[in-house]
Parts: sequence; C-alpha cells; structure tokens
Amino acid sequence: MKLAKLTTGILASLALLGSQTAAAKLVRVEMSVVEKQVVVDNAGTKNKMWTYGGTIPGPVVRVTQGDTVDFSLLNEKGNKQSHSMDFHAAIVDVLDEFQGVRPGRKKDFKFEAKYPGVFIYHCGADAMSEHISRGMYGVIIVDPKEGYSDAFPKPDREYVIVEGDLFEDDATPSERTNNDKWKGALINGKQFHYDPVHDQNASMVLESKPGERVRIFFVNAKINESSAFHPIAGIWDKVWDNGNPKNVRYGMQTINVAPAHGVIADLISPEGRSSNNALVDHQMKSALNGAITVLMNKPDADPKKGRNGNLVL
Repeated sequence: MKLAKLTTGILASLALLGSQTAAAKLVRVEMSVVEKQVVVDNAGTKNKMWTYGGTIPGPVVRVTQGDTVDFSLLNEKGNKQSHSMDFHAAIVDVLDEFQGVRPGRKKDFKFEAKYPGVFIYHCGADAMSEHISRGMYGVIIVDPKEGYSDAFPKPDREYVIVEGDLFEDDATPSERTNNDKWKGALINGKQFHYDPVHDQNASMVLESKPGERVRIFFVNAKINESSAFHPIAGIWDKVWDNGNPKNVRYGMQTINVAPAHGVIADLISPEGRSSNNALVDHQMKSALNGAITVLMNKPDADPKKGRNGNLVL
C-alpha cells in the first residue's frame, strides 16, 4: 500500500545540547473519498464500502512529532454521502476541522502532531457507526522526535495491522450500532487476509528472518468491541500503549485494545530456526471469523516486506 500523498517543507531546525533533533516540517496530505465495491475476502466477495483513496484501510500517514499536517479531503462528486475526517492525532475543533463535506466539496485544515504514537483516523459523519464499519478508517503514525533509543529500539521490520468489522451489506446504521448482522472481522480490509492456514484462498503472509525485531502498528477500527491482540507461539517483547515510547510494558501475552485505539507491539522470533506465529484477536468470535494473521520467520524472508515504507501488504 502506498503512503498518503505527502509533500514536506522545512519550517524550523532545532538544536539540543549541540546536536540536531528532527526538524519540524510542514507535511501536505491529500485524500479523496471513494464510494465503491470492495473485495472483502480472499474469495473475491465484494461489498458496498466507503473508503479513503479507494482502499481499506486508507493510506498510511507517517510524520514526526512536532510536524504540522496540512490536510485536504475531497469528497468526490459522484458520491452519495457526506463524509469527514477525524484524526485522533489532532487537537482541533470537532465543529470546524472535523465537519462533514458534501459530495463535490473539499475541506482543508492543519494540525500539529504533538504526541508520538499510532493513531486511528476515521470518518465522523452521521451515522458514524456506518461510515466506520463500511471502511472509512486508517492509520497515522507519529514518530517520536527523539528517534530510536534503548527504550524504543529500531525494528528490523514494520507492519501495520488494522482490525475492522464486516457487516451484511444491507445492515442499517442502527443495526450496525447494535452489532446486528455482523459477519466477521477484517484484517487490512479482508477476512483472513494473511492466513492461508484457515483460508486456502489467502495468498500472502507477513515475513521476517529468525531473530529479527518485528514491529506491529496495531489499530482497532471495530465500532463496538475491543481486540485481545495475542501472538500465538510468542510473547510481545515490548508494548507501547498508544504507541507512545513513555507508555512501555514488557513481556506481554495479550494486549486489550479498545475500539478506536492503537498500540505498537514488538515480537522477536527464536534465532537459529524457522518458526511461525499467528497474530490473533483472542476473542474467538473475531479470530475464527477473520482476525488471524500468519507471520513466517524464515531465513529466505522477502527483503521487501515490512521495509522501506511497505507497511501494509
């Protein structure tokens, strides 16, 4: 998946104790809303979905703490619904920056990314439960301005995993709000997206080499239920609640992630041998209806997966 369209310009250069820190930038982000039929499983089933940029999740936005995001949302002319953008990384006015945009209109606003972490963005137009559950969500990563450290080490690979809902196509807003006509869980837009063990039609898995530090940027985009994020045959080495380096926990088996919340979780596989993990929502209703991701740790792991911005397969 491509990153959101970004254009940067230097605003300031800061010095700390004689050494340069990350320079604050102006980051231009442009997205369009596309209402379309989207494939929601590995068999090719399509549902009527609403998207940012035509994909579920929408484009990954990645900035550094202190950057200013200059955002533009276009609601394409052929759409039927009003839509909006709610960045959880923004401190703004819900009645101004996050207001709805009618088809054929644009909305521009700016915000400073003040806190590091992994944040959801989503549509906040009425009914919010329908807009989110039809796929209008994505991830903004705000890297800490201090960079990597012993407490927040540099990973060997990085992946974004977003868990969402799949409802029957004809589910009404009230039915979605009450979790009626729920069909399953989506991982980056598809049931069992990266799980050929439980779905013979799945064609992709996450990969790493034995002993590598694999960083998962996990966001729960389900509208009602928490996710119990667990690495079968592994233990989370470090977990940062909300992705903030100050919110660190060690040796975690399962992380409870509330709706519209996120975590950064690191997994290190055994060195000297091939192994596999299944990254699951340990709420079995979700796991066995789509929320299982296979991570293969092998010497010939694809060198492109999880590197150079290739965060969403």
